[in-house]
Amino acid sequence: MKKQLLVLGVLLAASATVASAQGADGKALYEANCKKCHGATGAPSAAIKKMNPKIEAFDAAFFAKRSDADLVKGIAEGKDKMKPFKDKMKPDEISAVAKYIRTLGK
Repeated sequence: MKKQLLVLGVLLAASATVASAQGADGKALYEANCKKCHGATGAPSAAIKKMNPKIEAFDAAFFAKRSDADLVKGIAEGKDKMKPFKDKMKPDEISAVAKYIRTLGK
């Protein structure tokens, strides 16, 4: 039994190392933290737009006006009614979300 637990522990540690080496999962983080307001495809629902008229869709026009640094800053610090995520996500997680949302504008 002890040998099986040791092997399981080694496998779990290796799995965690591989996951951290791959970096943060921007899509999973987006779905957990951003999808509620920004929508699954980066297009906010009519109800969300009514509550926050300044919210924009993640489309080509949105990304044309913003660098990657702008996206990271916006996620970290928040804007208008969007709360900041700098205390909820690590910098690499914020960067992963910024990278992921660029895929929504295509």
